[in-house]
Amino acid sequence: MEEQVKEEQAGGSSSSTEPARGEEVVKKRGSSTQDSRRSSSSRSSRKSFRLDYRLEEDVTKSKRDKHGRFVNPWPTWNAPTLYNVLKWQFTEKDHSKVPSSKEVLDRELPVQEPYFIQNPQLAGKTGAGMRATWLGHATVLVEMDDLTFLTDPVFSQRASPLHFMGPKRFRGPPCSVAQLPKIDAVVISHTHYDHLDSGSVASLNERFGSELRWFVPQGLMDWMQKCGCENVIELDWWEENCVPGHDEVTFVLTPAQHWCKRTPTDDNRVLWGSWSVLGPGNRFFFAGDTGYCSAFEQIGKRFGPFDLAAIPIGAYEPRWFMKAQHVDPEEAVRIHIDVQAKCSLGIHWGTFALAYEFYLDPPVKLKEAMDRYGLNQDKFFVLKHGESKDLNVEEDAFE
Repeated sequence: MEEQVKEEQAGGSSSSTEPARGEEVVKKRGSSTQDSRRSSSSRSSRKSFRLDYRLEEDVTKSKRDKHGRFVNPWPTWNAPTLYNVLKWQFTEKDHSKVPSSKEVLDRELPVQEPYFIQNPQLAGKTGAGMRATWLGHATVLVEMDDLTFLTDPVFSQRASPLHFMGPKRFRGPPCSVAQLPKIDAVVISHTHYDHLDSGSVASLNERFGSELRWFVPQGLMDWMQKCGCENVIELDWWEENCVPGHDEVTFVLTPAQHWCKRTPTDDNRVLWGSWSVLGPGNRFFFAGDTGYCSAFEQIGKRFGPFDLAAIPIGAYEPRWFMKAQHVDPEEAVRIHIDVQAKCSLGIHWGTFALAYEFYLDPPVKLKEAMDRYGLNQDKFFVLKHGESKDLNVEEDAFE
């Protein structure tokens, strides 16, 4: 919510015998001209995938209201109102206190050059393990099972429709799109400007073209095509698909508790969600942007355990306003437990000042929450901007 307000103010392999659950949705919209824009690689993967659904209990499906807009189906959701937005903006004190001094920021939140800039030959070489590189906010470069993909790529200086106003980064991106290694796929969680950036989408599309597969929530296909992206797969909650030539790795759109908005009139016309990426050797969960709800236990039961989860830990104060849409560090730990993550990476902090907690509080509060739950702090960590974490990567993967 807060990002939109500020913007406007400016185990399973494919061998299971269970029935396939989530047939890919590539909706035919508009004219035949639009249809012809879909790449051959997109067309080649119109198929179902059979996962190891160990539990066949009901799961929460996406829902729409009578106007066709998506809604959150959990009692933990409270829709933001204009009154509460104004109350937050004009009566609450901002405790973020982001320093204006670059020297202080460099000391407290250093930005380092990602490994792949000086050593591009190492990119993608993870052996049987996986690697995650934090590129700021909710952007993570993930390498696993011979695939490299990005989550919610934002490389611009502002999370805004305007280049001259709106939330501005206080820590710049550690690399440019041009410096990235080859990317096979991108997952998008929702449409808020700090997660879906048109400039970054255009740059990625210009560099990788139709070889780059975009996985997006239902309702976002048209927007992506207007940006020139051809290889786009649009999914509903619990539906799945893959990257052509990599059928062994399945991308599943899973639920989250949030909302979507980019213009004054498009509220919740697009679905939001988390992503579960299931490979033969590794499993990765990306929570996107979310409040806490019961969906994460369902995700854990169906797809856990995950080798790594990327879970938001920032933009959570004041709680009376943010709770339904943004977890705080303690709720992030609950998600870590619910999805059965072996390790988790804290994201969605230290990049944009989107809420009112002190800018360095999220990792501090995360450690305190892990202590309260009696968990090893090393199992839920944070990274420097540009820093990588290897999980189960053997030395011979780099030879």
